[in-house]
Amino acid sequence: MTSHHGQDPESCEEYGYGLGAPDGILVLKYRSAGGLALGENRQDFLHQLYWSPDGPLATMHGPSVRFVGRGEGFWAARAVSHDVRAGDRQTVYRICLREVPPALDGLRAAAVSVGAEAARLIPSIARRGCDETTALAARRRILAGLAAPSAVPPPDVRGAGFALTVARALAHDPADPTRLDEWADRLRVSAKTLQRDFQREYGMPYTRWRTRLRLRAARVLLDSAPVTKVAHQVGYASASAFITAFAKEYGTTPGDYTTREAPARTSPTPVRL
Repeated sequence: MTSHHGQDPESCEEYGYGLGAPDGILVLKYRSAGGLALGENRQDFLHQLYWSPDGPLATMHGPSVRFVGRGEGFWAARAVSHDVRAGDRQTVYRICLREVPPALDGLRAAAVSVGAEAARLIPSIARRGCDETTALAARRRILAGLAAPSAVPPPDVRGAGFALTVARALAHDPADPTRLDEWADRLRVSAKTLQRDFQREYGMPYTRWRTRLRLRAARVLLDSAPVTKVAHQVGYASASAFITAFAKEYGTTPGDYTTREAPARTSPTPVRL
């Protein structure tokens, strides 16, 4: 089953397979030129996974705002209220299930790992012409490719991957004020080694990478909160410092940016499988 709502640049497409059965799956594919605000969402009958291949998602469950980045999705079990937002020109897949993936049993709401095969298969079933047998086989492999949040590697890890460890932690909380030397102490390496690892992995120093992460996270939130609040949520001590950094990166102020990139909002209409 496939249906389409609206036309690009703002659209929502639905792809359903095996609906009515416990092992069915419904995939909603959202895309907007000006950001996506999926709204506060609660499903009493369905579990939901949100995943984007091309940008971070801001997730709200309870009082805090957390972000999920590359290689991750956001899992919300049935009857858990949550809010998910995405940035401009970003595709978001919302996967609705009646069955809990084995690795996520007992998990209410959290960032989860989305494996490489699952990331490849999700878009493959959210397209015209995908037959039900193929889609349901892919569904089993997608669920097998989901994993509970990974623990931070122990501080005695050696070799490559120091920057990746720090990046994963900061991707969840860009406002984390930990300095490069403090991260290095936690990982039991020198600050120089960690800086070199950031340069090798991301082609830029730690402070530059963190600034870009914070500003990209801010773009997801600007439509839903005042500039001052967003500045603090992504780690800036003042709105003026945030505005200066934002304008330097994007050539426009946060206020002008939100005026130009008006977000698409979707209503939390109940979905049934």
